[in-house]
Amino acid sequence: MNPSTLISPSSATPQRSIIQSQFLNPIPLRSTAASATAPRRRFRVSFPRNSASQSDGAASAPSPAEEVFGGKRELTGVQPLVEKLSPPLRLVTSVIVFAGAVAAGYGIGLRVGKTQNTALGGAVVFGAAGGAAVYALNASAPAVAAVDLHNYVAGRDDPRLVKKEEIEGIAKKYGVSKTDEAFNAELCDLYCRFVTSVIPPGSEELKGDEVETIVNFKNALGIDDPEAASMHMEIGRRIYRQRLETGDREGDFEQRRAFQKLIYVSTLVFGDASSFLLPWKRVLSVSDSQVEIAIRDNAQRLYASKLKSVGRDIDAELLVRLREAQLMYRLSDENAADLFKEHTRKLAEENISSALSILKSRARTVGGVTKVVEELDKVLALNNLLISLKNQPDAVRFAPGVGPISLLGSEYDRKMDDLKLLYRAYVTDSLSGGRLEENKLSALNQLKNIFGLGNRESEAIVLEVTSKVYRKRLSEAVTGGDLEAADSKAAFLQSICEELHFDPQKASAIHEEIYRQKLQLCVADGEINEEDVAALLRLRVLLCIPQQTIEAAQLEICGSLFEKVVKDAIASGVDGYDADVKLAVRKAAHGLRLSREAAMSIASKAVRKIFINYVKRARSAGNRTETAKELKKLIAFNTLVVTELVADIKGESSDTLTDEPTKVEEEKVEEKVPEDDEWESIQTLRKIRPDKELAAKLGKPGQTEITLKDDLEERERKDLYKTYLLFCITGEVKKIPFGAQITTKKDDSEYLLLNQLGTILGLSSTEVVEVHRSLAEQAFRQQAEVILADGQLTKARLEQLEELQKQVGLPPQYVQKIIKSITTTKMASAIETAIGQGRLNIQQIRELKQSSVDLENMISETLRESLFKKTVDEIFSSGTGEFDEEEVYEKIPADLHINVKKARVVVLELAKSRLSNSLIQAVSLLRQRNHRGVVSSLNDMLACDKAVPAKPLSWDVPEELADLFAIYLRNDPAPEKSSRLQYLLGIDDSMADSLIGDDRLSPAGAEEKFVF
Repeated sequence: MNPSTLISPSSATPQRSIIQSQFLNPIPLRSTAASATAPRRRFRVSFPRNSASQSDGAASAPSPAEEVFGGKRELTGVQPLVEKLSPPLRLVTSVIVFAGAVAAGYGIGLRVGKTQNTALGGAVVFGAAGGAAVYALNASAPAVAAVDLHNYVAGRDDPRLVKKEEIEGIAKKYGVSKTDEAFNAELCDLYCRFVTSVIPPGSEELKGDEVETIVNFKNALGIDDPEAASMHMEIGRRIYRQRLETGDREGDFEQRRAFQKLIYVSTLVFGDASSFLLPWKRVLSVSDSQVEIAIRDNAQRLYASKLKSVGRDIDAELLVRLREAQLMYRLSDENAADLFKEHTRKLAEENISSALSILKSRARTVGGVTKVVEELDKVLALNNLLISLKNQPDAVRFAPGVGPISLLGSEYDRKMDDLKLLYRAYVTDSLSGGRLEENKLSALNQLKNIFGLGNRESEAIVLEVTSKVYRKRLSEAVTGGDLEAADSKAAFLQSICEELHFDPQKASAIHEEIYRQKLQLCVADGEINEEDVAALLRLRVLLCIPQQTIEAAQLEICGSLFEKVVKDAIASGVDGYDADVKLAVRKAAHGLRLSREAAMSIASKAVRKIFINYVKRARSAGNRTETAKELKKLIAFNTLVVTELVADIKGESSDTLTDEPTKVEEEKVEEKVPEDDEWESIQTLRKIRPDKELAAKLGKPGQTEITLKDDLEERERKDLYKTYLLFCITGEVKKIPFGAQITTKKDDSEYLLLNQLGTILGLSSTEVVEVHRSLAEQAFRQQAEVILADGQLTKARLEQLEELQKQVGLPPQYVQKIIKSITTTKMASAIETAIGQGRLNIQQIRELKQSSVDLENMISETLRESLFKKTVDEIFSSGTGEFDEEEVYEKIPADLHINVKKARVVVLELAKSRLSNSLIQAVSLLRQRNHRGVVSSLNDMLACDKAVPAKPLSWDVPEELADLFAIYLRNDPAPEKSSRLQYLLGIDDSMADSLIGDDRLSPAGAEEKFVF
């Protein structure tokens, strides 16, 4: 059966598009004001009647079923007769007609021909005609049944009311089967038209009852699934064909939507059998993923339309129905959960939008915040309801997605500031009574999760609002006297924090801020009087502020004012530090009630910045003289400004201040002198410790409390000190015309300034001594290297070095160390050169070692290993055949200070390589008739064999090996050597006996008997 012939409309039915046909509501529409604009349609129930009884003049509007299935069909020819005859009666009538035709033919033939043959011929002719009439009568029964079936379905006001029993009755009435071609074709045509009318066309959405309607109608028709599936595929072909014929994009989109809805409905109609009953991929080239997308998208739309009826009164029964709908729509749990969450989020967004409109309204009323809170309470109530439903034991029966609401992923992700305003409003309302209840705390936590606020953001809002409320309550407690009357101030403050759920650490920060504000008011006039001190003490007691916090606040606030005074005093310079500046410093130091340590710390920070500036200018100076001038300015600034500043801070006279450090320094020097007696010979070191007469002549020293010890590295401080020390030694260099230079001699007063510079730089006595010693050593080494250029130390040179020592003042032990270093360096260079040139052997090394020469430090390890390798190679090439293991493996490595294991590896490698080379060399010398060289090479081979015992050696010419052995025997070797050589050369005993006394290699007959 060709499905296209079944889908094609009959000639009695007007042609129309399948997509545009739709199933109309069978209930007659009532006339209302709303439908006045639409054309009114009248519905009339038609009763079964014969086509002959139909009135030609009556014009009636088609029923909804007729619009779907077409109008009623007319019976033609013998079809009206077949309609009136039942199957038994039609059989009897057929028999009568056939018998009557035969009888009439027989009678007519007999009458005309008057013979028996003519009569039989007439009977045959008329019988055939009667049989044809009977056949035509019976053959038209399926067509009549199909027309009756069509008229029955088309005549129903509601095609959904078609009953299976009545259709089976129609088939039974005409004695036909549903498998009959005509009847089955009508069934398929009716089903195809019905399916087309039920599926909404274009962009219209499914209602959700289409599948059930189609399945009921299919069951009522009694059509099999394969035939029904072929009708679905035929509808798909037509939609696909119309999509190809569509020229515009909008039409193509509608056809695609209609095709997706067909796939979805067809899949639900046939269930699991749809995978083989609906071959979309084979027939229409639709992939499995496209089928899944069609099912998913339509299921989501149906489920979303189902969710539109869900409000805030969600209960367990509703969630169970939603779960059933989800399973019926074949929607995955993940997609269903997303849709349900989106729906609940939209419900919450309605309240949030309303709350925002109230909050942002310009005409805000007194109860505006209350209405905002009410809207947010609705959101919280919905959220609590969903959480409670999620936690029920039978929650698995509910629709997926039941749980807390979250605005993450919604449009409010871009409106986070608005959500923060709502959260702030709710926090403010929760704290409006001066305390935060537990239920409000839980509500705030839920609201934070709903809005998607981070912990830091929500905590910042709560902290801001709670801080204001805490300040308000604290102000009321102080002004009302409740806090002062409390037995325990800390317990009273703690109770307020507990009522507000406020962090005590945050409360302490507020207390500190209040104290700081009070302190700033007190120091507005530049000092703190007794009344201010009493007020600050009372505030500290009331707020339970620890002493550490008080000191920190005072140091920061009062310290900033004092720092400004100190900077102004410093900025006045050497000439501007007058009585007014001194008075301002003393007033600030004592009026701001800073401790001496704090005031000195502030002053030290400011002074050290100036010191650093002087140091930077000294570093950037072009030469040593300019650097010394900048350092002199630093010393003068310290003496004239910083010393006075420190005295004013301490409230003492500068004379007293400078005397005390001098005494301290003297005591310090006296303590150090016994330890540094050996350094007193250095002239520069003696000069920085002048006698009392010179110190009194130069004036008072500067302060010693503020130094650069922690600001500069030790190396930098030593470099600055050393630069000025060199300036003291060399004097100032001045340029005169014609490119000449002169050096002005300096007196010992420069060394006193050097001492003050060392104090400013924070150098200890040990570090100062180190600088002087290094400079003295450097000067002595330069002169000594010239004297000991060749490394030889003679008596005359010793006298020169002693004179140089007296001039420099370096202690004897350091002089000896330098001399030894120079001579050792010279000797090490000479030894390495001798080893490199091969002029130094192991015996000379041992002699140097006996002379206490430190060979391990003077000669590198690589050079010592090279010397060992050379010594071993000499042993293997000495020609004696001796190898002393103790000498090679123990004594020589010990003398050269090399690793014994590494030495053994070197010996083994050399022995293996020399063993084969010795044999080759011996054969070569044999061919040259150098018998003494042959014996020497064979001895070398035996020495290598002692180091590495070898196996018998092979050679291409055995006669040459015999000649080698014969030559070796003529030199009367030791028995053990000859036997070992016999083994190595592979000579048996018989050949060895024959070679003893053989004179064929004698010098007289060697020329004639030697055979190559």
